[in-house]
Amino acid sequence: MFLPPLAGVGVATADQVIITPEQQTVVREYVERHPLASISLLGVELNVGSTLPDTVELHEVPDVEYRYVVVDDRTVLVDPGTRRIVQVID
Repeated sequence: MFLPPLAGVGVATADQVIITPEQQTVVREYVERHPLASISLLGVELNVGSTLPDTVELHEVPDVEYRYVVVDDRTVLVDPGTRRIVQVID
């Protein structure tokens, strides 16, 4: 089955989410211009696939489907539908 490429869209296959280099650039630049205070989450490992509690406020990045939050001084991209971490940016 042929799937046409989607410009600027992360593609998910099974449990894997691929963040395009363009999305990474957009996220990094946005986070630098809109810094958030870092929060601490006891009992939550910052790994791809980990789920963040409903009490964590997720913040929008324009033109990117994922949301972000800063946990323990690390920017975390989260799928807002599942609240699962899709990427940890150091």
